[in-house]
Amino acid sequence: FLLIRRPPRSTLFPNTTLFRSLSVVIACLAVLSAVSIASAQDEPTPEIPEVKDSYEGKPLCMPGVYLIDPVDCLPMGPSMTLTHWARKGMTLPLRPLPASHPDPSYTLLDRNYAKINLLPGTQASWYPNLESAVAGWGALSTLPPGETFFITYENVAYYENNPYLSNERGEWIRASPTTFSNYQGLIFKQQPVNDFGWVLDNLSPRKEPSVNAPLSSATLAKHEVVQVFDSVEAEGTTWYMIRPGQWVDRTKIRVVSPMLEAPEGVDSDRWIDINLYEQTLSVYEDGRLIFATLAATGFEPYFTQPGLFQVREKKEFETMTGAFATGKADYYMLEDVPWTIYYDGPRAMHGAYWHVNFGYEVSHGCVNLSIGDAHWLYDWANVGDWVYVHDPSGQTPTDAEFYKGSAAF
Repeated sequence: FLLIRRPPRSTLFPNTTLFRSLSVVIACLAVLSAVSIASAQDEPTPEIPEVKDSYEGKPLCMPGVYLIDPVDCLPMGPSMTLTHWARKGMTLPLRPLPASHPDPSYTLLDRNYAKINLLPGTQASWYPNLESAVAGWGALSTLPPGETFFITYENVAYYENNPYLSNERGEWIRASPTTFSNYQGLIFKQQPVNDFGWVLDNLSPRKEPSVNAPLSSATLAKHEVVQVFDSVEAEGTTWYMIRPGQWVDRTKIRVVSPMLEAPEGVDSDRWIDINLYEQTLSVYEDGRLIFATLAATGFEPYFTQPGLFQVREKKEFETMTGAFATGKADYYMLEDVPWTIYYDGPRAMHGAYWHVNFGYEVSHGCVNLSIGDAHWLYDWANVGDWVYVHDPSGQTPTDAEFYKGSAAF
């Protein structure tokens, strides 16, 4: 008989560590194969791209971004994901948005504002002195019946914890001092490479584009600026990816998609873009975005008219009055509206000190901006500059007859 002796294990596999690593890899591949087969039974078979002969025998590329075919390796796995993100403008670490807020001094005003609170069916009056205002006798003048009254004042005094205000003429009235938002948009040093936007309220993003997906551990603050790297349509809305594994639905964010060319009809290198669907205002000069912010345009039926217009008049302060309903029951008076830029009949872009709902449709046709943003725009805009108002959703009426004779604020 011949005695056959098996060589020692070290002779068959001189590198034991390598042998064990290969065994683990083979086992993992077997498990993945089984999972793929099981999944394939429940899902449609995806289209398999044609395998190029040049791929045969190539190793996987090291994880990285490969916008051009590396030729000598396969950019699969993590490299495929990183390259997909890079094509959408996302790098790791994330590249900061090339923008900053305007100077805070734009938010300052040499005016004090107050709201007159009226009970239904009552009217407000101006009195010659504080004592008369407290007693309610000897009125000098009475305001018309209405719903919305905001005034400017010089001095304030309190009687039984109730504020009474005097104007520059020394007349007194009972009203409540108010403050306005110091929110400011963004000035851009260069054209951003991807979309961006503002979160409308405090929230945590979803890990997937679904209201049923778990919440991310991240938290976002109201008016926080985020970059948008991807979007999908799901569950009747648009979902935006702001970071890997962080999605926000369209009801909670307003997005700007920088324009690459001027709208049709604009024959200069300066224009203002007002997006009624996104409730944003953007400014372009020399072919690039230089400023963007949240706006508040008209709500139904007091829409902001879509179209192409030009700045026709600028007023540093403008008192606005008017009414919309039959019988003028909704009469309004807004004293010293700041940084008003008329561009479409009575419709204007201006500062709004009486609300903070930027990013929503709340006006009666005008384009409301924060005080700081309106001030910046007022300084930039010239009479004759183009104003392009549009609604990508197509929901805003475009018939010019609809807007004739309407007031706005």
